[in-house]
Amino acid sequence: MNEYSFILWHDSGMTATARISKRTATRELRRQQLIDATMKCIARNGMGSTSIGDVAGAAGLSQGIVNLHFQSKDNLLNETLRYLSDEYRTQFDKALEKSGPSAVEKLHALMELDLRPSICDRRKVAVWFAFWGEVKSRPAYRKICEKSDEYYDEVVARLCAELIEDGGYQNTTPEGVAMMLTSMTNGLWLSCLISPRSFDRQAAMRAIDEYLHSIFPKHFSL
Repeated sequence: MNEYSFILWHDSGMTATARISKRTATRELRRQQLIDATMKCIARNGMGSTSIGDVAGAAGLSQGIVNLHFQSKDNLLNETLRYLSDEYRTQFDKALEKSGPSAVEKLHALMELDLRPSICDRRKVAVWFAFWGEVKSRPAYRKICEKSDEYYDEVVARLCAELIEDGGYQNTTPEGVAMMLTSMTNGLWLSCLISPRSFDRQAAMRAIDEYLHSIFPKHFSL
């Protein structure tokens, strides 16, 4: 068997492998297009009022295309939440990687991340809260969110543990600080969602800095 047995050339000059790659790229593009449209619809109409038809219309595609790629509304919503979670995880890891080596620098970078316009975006936050509101009755949503939260809390608690040990802080637990930081950022996201015009990112970051200073005065200054 010679090398030509492995390559099928067509009149267009495109190999079978290239054709498959193109189809795969088109498939991924369509899926992303539909996920983006789903987030847009949820942010605008809410979870319960978002239909397959709404998503198809927002994406400029047919309902048949939605069914082809996701088979059902449940699958589409599951994949949308998974995409949102994976996107945040990627940004989270990049923030850790690009920050300085100390626990102070890494923790501060993660807090800043949660207030970036690409993360703390009103439409995106609306989608997060819509899914969180369904977690109790949707095991699939709960599983995705729990996995994301566990990773986030573990990293933040580990950084806090380093600071507690280094500063000799008493009556402070890393888990408690991590919980408070999560509560603060979630609350700030809610403020961004409810009052976008008055939401001040710099003031929000100052509030986080004040809390960190109150807990770790040897490491965070005002």
